[in-house]
Amino acid sequence: MDCFQKLEALVDGADAGGIEEADALLRRFKDRSERTTRAIDEFMLDLKTLVFVVEAGEEGFQKPVRKLARARLAKLKHLVNVPA
Repeated sequence: MDCFQKLEALVDGADAGGIEEADALLRRFKDRSERTTRAIDEFMLDLKTLVFVVEAGEEGFQKPVRKLARARLAKLKHLVNVPA
């Protein structure tokens, strides 16, 4: 399973342990560019928000926040795969 498949699985699972795992997976991309670092930060914020929503039991908000996290992850994946 590649890095982005693991990150997608973390979005699906959305638990507190996933935040640390996602951070560890993304650490290797942080110094590529300011744009990539910003995309990582945006994704991590969305993942943390998703985990909060899931743990708070706010089911009505889970789908839109999960969708946002997936969109940020897709943007990040594109940035990482584009040569600097």
